[in-house]
Amino acid sequence: MKHLLAILAATTTLAGAAQAQDITEFNIGILGGENAQDRLTNQECFRAKIEETLGVPVKLFAPADYDGVIQGLLGGTIDYAWLGASAFAKIHLTDPNAVELKLTKQNIDGSTGYYSIGFARADSGITSIEDAKGKVFAFADPNSTSGYLVPGAELIATYGPLEQYFSEVKMSGGHEQSIVGVHNGDFDAAVSWADGLGNWEDGYNSGAFRRAADAGLVDMNNLVEIWRSKLIPEGPMVIRSALPQEVKDKVTTLTADLWETDPECAYNVAAGDAKDFVPVDLSAYEGVLAARKLQEGM
Repeated sequence: MKHLLAILAATTTLAGAAQAQDITEFNIGILGGENAQDRLTNQECFRAKIEETLGVPVKLFAPADYDGVIQGLLGGTIDYAWLGASAFAKIHLTDPNAVELKLTKQNIDGSTGYYSIGFARADSGITSIEDAKGKVFAFADPNSTSGYLVPGAELIATYGPLEQYFSEVKMSGGHEQSIVGVHNGDFDAAVSWADGLGNWEDGYNSGAFRRAADAGLVDMNNLVEIWRSKLIPEGPMVIRSALPQEVKDKVTTLTADLWETDPECAYNVAAGDAKDFVPVDLSAYEGVLAARKLQEGM
């Protein structure tokens, strides 16, 4: 969508340009899901591009869990992040004015959603959630959409309390930990995320499986899909509302044009193959907001 948002730059006022000089750095938060060094390495090209565009130092932050990014955006220590829908919902329900929705990932087929994928080792004899009954099951993180909120709700609706259905329910700490944990036999089954397009043996086109396969952490032929959620709205890229308008416009335009200007960097940011980064608004997350309210007892 090259230049789709270029009009934003054209409408920046002189006052906005003066405001932009007030920022002395820009901080990008990266959600958990893989080890910190891999997260930083995959996002380095993006960091460098934003630094060149803004003319101030840009830093990457890879907290140990999702809540580190959530609290950073709420507290003003993180300026920009690609969130899962559930993580965004937590921010919006805490402070609806903290961040602005900007973009989301568009898949190769034009869709803007993904799936929570249940999986097990191919040699485990587990080919369905029913086969996983009485086994050790792992979710990723309490603030993960595909790694907890959606699969937890769907599985409970079908099978009842999961602590009674599985022998043990664990939080792995992230999507990579879930995938490697099942691959290595630490968990019998787990859930992680993927666009569900392309080939299983590649880790699908994009998502946590693709990232793990690309990194050589797992051989996807050793794993098997055992369950799939309903389609989940792809999480949003958000920027802190209090930033100068010129800064918000420049970062949004750079991201929106990334697949055209640097496909390799866009692949790293998107965790695999995708079509584009496209605008998104609050209506995309109404269902997740409602689910999060229930989870929080609001």
